[in-house]
Amino acid sequence: MSDDIQKEVAPEEAVQKEAVKKAAAKKEAVPKEDAANEVETLDYMIVSSSPHLFDDNSIKKIMWTVNLTLAPAVIFSIYYFGLQALITLLAGSLSAVAFEAASQKIMKKKITIDDGSAFLCGLLLAMCLPPAVPIFVPIVGSFIAIVVAKHSMGGLGYNIFNPAHIGRAALMVSWPVLMTSWTTITTAADVTTSATPLNILKLQGYEAVVNTFGSQTELYKALFLGLRNGSIGETCVVLLTLGGLFLIYKRIIDWVVPVTMIGTVGVLTWMFGGTNGILSGDPLFHMMAGGLIIGAFFMATDMVTTPITRKGKVIFAAGAGIITVLIRLLGGYPEGVCYSILLMNCVTPLIDRYIQPTLYGRGEIG
Repeated sequence: MSDDIQKEVAPEEAVQKEAVKKAAAKKEAVPKEDAANEVETLDYMIVSSSPHLFDDNSIKKIMWTVNLTLAPAVIFSIYYFGLQALITLLAGSLSAVAFEAASQKIMKKKITIDDGSAFLCGLLLAMCLPPAVPIFVPIVGSFIAIVVAKHSMGGLGYNIFNPAHIGRAALMVSWPVLMTSWTTITTAADVTTSATPLNILKLQGYEAVVNTFGSQTELYKALFLGLRNGSIGETCVVLLTLGGLFLIYKRIIDWVVPVTMIGTVGVLTWMFGGTNGILSGDPLFHMMAGGLIIGAFFMATDMVTTPITRKGKVIFAAGAGIITVLIRLLGGYPEGVCYSILLMNCVTPLIDRYIQPTLYGRGEIG
């Protein structure tokens, strides 16, 4: 570099250095009470890498919040079904935690059982079981859910299927009689039954369901308040719905998924679920019966196994609703929520591939 060029560059460098010194001195001179206006008083900007938006939510906080929203339905189920329901719930949730710790210990990973994810998985699995199953059933289900469906795929955040539903599906295949044996209870209409409303619908028809509960009003009341037979945690619609609405309020789940899934089931069963031609079905019965509410609010909204985009979630939830109706009306099983969510879990990667969010700055103009 020639002397002339050095003489020309040197003053510019000196000016830049002087400007930095002044800016630093100016930053030190800003009083604490003016800290809120500090950006406006400085002559430079500090740039850092993304993310620039932060949230105080964490995996641990989210998981235990979901556990707490399920607590009212759990307490009601213990009150209604008795001690056996409590044993099943404890066996499912505690064994899931134990299998999580053992899996992480064997794979030499950090043990994270305090984050609540394993407890939630075992709890949801147990809530989808009949109240009087032998104690080994929820334990085996938790093993399949945690070890096979979760950690064999890499652990939390890597599983492609909902672990709790994988556990339930495996139990249904392994012990179908135990999984469809319901404790005899007395309904709100003082009628003893040993079948769920959907079982009665499948075997005897809708009129038999209404007659079992005395009237359509009593049927709706039993479904809404949980005064009927079914899996441990699926019966009380009002408590499950309140828990789901709280999760929506806290922005832990997206309202689009449960509304789309439940709405799809309601519309399709109203159109095709009746015996007197089209539009003669009972949508309220199908929306409140079975495990649709717990499935739509607490299973189909799983952050890992559902699509990322809003459009993708609509497709996912609508597909789950359609499959649920097909199984209920045309399939051999009285209920289809579990299998519908698992089948749509298979489609989630495909949905995410073709339904992608618009990149920032590349949206349509005009």
